[in-house]
Amino acid sequence: MLRKFFGTVIILICAATFVFAQEATSKMSKDEAAIRANVKQMETGWNAHDSKAFVAPFAADADYVVVNGMYAKGRDEIEKGHTGIFTTIYKDSRNAATIRSVRFLRKDVAVVHVEWNLEFQADGKTLKGHALNTMIMTKDNGKWSIAAFQNTPIQEFKPQGGN
Repeated sequence: MLRKFFGTVIILICAATFVFAQEATSKMSKDEAAIRANVKQMETGWNAHDSKAFVAPFAADADYVVVNGMYAKGRDEIEKGHTGIFTTIYKDSRNAATIRSVRFLRKDVAVVHVEWNLEFQADGKTLKGHALNTMIMTKDNGKWSIAAFQNTPIQEFKPQGGN
Protein backbone atom coordinates (compact mmCIF):
# COMPACT_ATOMS: atom_id res chain seq x y z
CA MET A 1 0.00 0.00 0.00
CA LEU A 2 2.82 2.38 0.93
CA ARG A 3 4.65 1.51 -2.30
CA LYS A 4 1.57 2.29 -4.35
CA PHE A 5 1.18 5.63 -2.56
CA PHE A 6 4.83 6.64 -3.20
CA GLY A 7 4.58 5.45 -6.80
CA THR A 8 1.54 7.66 -7.32
CA VAL A 9 3.29 10.64 -5.68
CA ILE A 10 6.35 10.19 -7.93
CA ILE A 11 4.14 10.00 -11.03
CA LEU A 12 2.31 13.19 -9.98
CA ILE A 13 5.60 15.03 -9.35
CA CYS A 14 6.94 13.95 -12.75
CA ALA A 15 3.71 15.04 -14.46
CA ALA A 16 3.77 18.43 -12.71
CA THR A 17 7.44 18.93 -13.64
CA PHE A 18 6.68 18.08 -17.27
CA VAL A 19 3.74 20.52 -17.42
CA PHE A 20 5.83 23.28 -15.80
CA ALA A 21 8.73 22.66 -18.23
CA GLN A 22 6.35 22.77 -21.20
CA GLU A 23 4.86 26.07 -20.02
CA ALA A 24 8.33 27.58 -19.54
CA THR A 25 9.44 26.38 -22.99
CA SER A 26 6.25 27.67 -24.57
CA LYS A 27 6.67 31.09 -22.96
CA MET A 28 10.33 31.25 -23.94
CA SER A 29 9.38 30.25 -27.48
CA LYS A 30 6.89 33.12 -27.68
CA ASP A 31 9.55 35.55 -26.47
CA GLU A 32 12.11 34.20 -28.90
CA ALA A 33 9.57 34.41 -31.73
CA ALA A 34 8.94 38.07 -30.87
CA ILE A 35 12.69 38.76 -30.86
CA ARG A 36 13.10 37.01 -34.21
CA ALA A 37 10.17 39.04 -35.58
CA ASN A 38 12.03 42.24 -34.59
CA VAL A 39 15.07 41.14 -36.59
CA LYS A 40 12.85 40.25 -39.55
CA GLN A 41 11.18 43.69 -39.29
CA MET A 42 14.61 45.34 -39.52
CA GLU A 43 15.57 43.22 -42.54
CA THR A 44 12.26 43.93 -44.30
CA GLY A 45 12.52 47.67 -43.54
CA TRP A 46 16.09 47.78 -44.87
CA ASN A 47 15.21 45.95 -48.09
CA ALA A 48 12.21 48.25 -48.65
CA HIS A 49 14.53 51.24 -47.96
CA ASP A 50 11.96 52.35 -45.40
CA SER A 51 13.66 53.95 -42.42
CA LYS A 52 10.45 54.05 -40.33
CA ALA A 53 9.92 50.31 -40.79
CA PHE A 54 13.60 49.61 -40.12
CA VAL A 55 13.60 51.45 -36.77
CA ALA A 56 10.19 50.24 -35.57
CA PRO A 57 11.72 47.51 -33.33
CA PHE A 58 14.03 49.99 -31.55
CA ALA A 59 13.30 51.47 -28.13
CA ALA A 60 12.71 55.22 -28.17
CA ASP A 61 16.01 55.77 -26.33
CA ALA A 62 18.05 53.03 -28.08
CA ASP A 63 21.84 53.21 -28.38
CA TYR A 64 23.13 52.49 -31.89
CA VAL A 65 26.76 52.02 -32.97
CA VAL A 66 27.46 51.41 -36.67
CA VAL A 67 30.37 49.63 -38.36
CA ASN A 68 32.49 52.79 -38.61
CA GLY A 69 32.06 53.61 -34.91
CA MET A 70 29.48 56.37 -35.34
CA TYR A 71 26.97 56.57 -32.50
CA ALA A 72 23.32 57.51 -32.62
CA LYS A 73 21.03 57.95 -29.62
CA GLY A 74 17.33 57.30 -29.91
CA ARG A 75 14.95 55.91 -32.52
CA ASP A 76 14.46 59.33 -34.17
CA GLU A 77 18.19 59.85 -34.74
CA ILE A 78 18.59 56.27 -35.99
CA GLU A 79 15.72 56.85 -38.41
CA LYS A 80 17.26 60.10 -39.74
CA GLY A 81 20.55 58.33 -40.37
CA HIS A 82 18.85 55.53 -42.26
CA THR A 83 16.74 57.94 -44.31
CA GLY A 84 20.06 59.44 -45.42
CA ILE A 85 21.71 56.16 -46.40
CA PHE A 86 18.56 54.70 -47.99
CA THR A 87 18.44 57.66 -50.40
CA THR A 88 22.18 57.62 -51.20
CA ILE A 89 24.80 54.85 -50.85
CA TYR A 90 22.33 52.08 -49.91
CA LYS A 91 19.38 53.11 -52.11
CA ASP A 92 19.63 49.88 -54.14
CA SER A 93 20.99 47.65 -51.38
CA ARG A 94 19.83 44.30 -50.07
CA ASN A 95 20.60 43.10 -46.56
CA ALA A 96 20.09 39.51 -45.37
CA ALA A 97 19.93 38.70 -41.66
CA THR A 98 20.87 35.36 -40.13
CA ILE A 99 20.24 35.05 -36.40
CA ARG A 100 23.23 33.28 -34.86
CA SER A 101 22.02 33.20 -31.27
CA VAL A 102 19.38 34.39 -28.83
CA ARG A 103 20.37 34.14 -25.18
CA PHE A 104 18.09 35.22 -22.38
CA LEU A 105 20.06 36.96 -19.64
CA ARG A 106 16.83 37.36 -17.68
CA LYS A 107 13.21 36.76 -18.61
CA ASP A 108 13.02 40.36 -19.88
CA VAL A 109 16.54 40.84 -21.33
CA ALA A 110 18.16 38.99 -24.23
CA VAL A 111 21.42 39.29 -26.11
CA VAL A 112 21.00 38.56 -29.81
CA HIS A 113 23.75 38.00 -32.38
CA VAL A 114 22.83 38.54 -36.02
CA GLU A 115 25.02 38.14 -39.08
CA TRP A 116 24.22 40.61 -41.86
CA ASN A 117 25.16 40.22 -45.52
CA LEU A 118 24.83 43.46 -47.45
CA GLU A 119 25.01 44.00 -51.20
CA PHE A 120 25.05 47.50 -52.67
CA GLN A 121 26.14 49.38 -55.77
CA ALA A 122 29.03 51.86 -55.86
CA ASP A 123 30.91 53.18 -58.87
CA GLY A 124 29.07 50.74 -61.12
CA LYS A 125 30.19 47.72 -59.09
CA THR A 126 28.34 45.42 -56.73
CA LEU A 127 30.02 45.53 -53.35
CA LYS A 128 29.43 43.33 -50.34
CA GLY A 129 29.56 43.97 -46.63
CA HIS A 130 29.58 41.35 -43.93
CA ALA A 131 28.95 42.21 -40.28
CA LEU A 132 28.12 40.67 -36.94
CA ASN A 133 25.65 42.60 -34.89
CA THR A 134 25.07 42.38 -31.15
CA MET A 135 21.71 43.57 -29.87
CA ILE A 136 20.42 43.84 -26.35
CA MET A 137 16.65 43.48 -26.40
CA THR A 138 14.41 44.23 -23.47
CA LYS A 139 10.80 43.39 -22.75
CA ASP A 140 8.68 46.21 -21.34
CA ASN A 141 4.91 46.00 -20.93
CA GLY A 142 4.90 42.70 -22.85
CA LYS A 143 6.75 44.07 -25.90
CA TRP A 144 10.34 43.33 -26.96
CA SER A 145 12.45 46.19 -28.33
CA ILE A 146 16.09 46.84 -29.17
CA ALA A 147 17.76 48.82 -26.37
CA ALA A 148 21.33 48.64 -27.74
CA PHE A 149 22.80 47.81 -31.14
CA GLN A 150 26.49 47.33 -32.01
CA ASN A 151 27.55 46.46 -35.55
CA THR A 152 31.04 45.09 -36.29
CA PRO A 153 32.42 44.28 -39.74
CA ILE A 154 33.59 40.72 -40.30
CA GLN A 155 36.88 40.74 -42.14
CA GLU A 156 38.85 37.84 -43.48
CA PHE A 157 41.80 37.09 -41.21
CA LYS A 158 45.15 37.38 -42.99
CA PRO A 159 48.11 36.32 -40.86
CA GLN A 160 51.14 38.61 -40.93
CA GLY A 161 54.58 37.38 -41.99
CA GLY A 162 53.40 34.69 -44.37
CA ASN A 163 52.68 32.09 -41.65
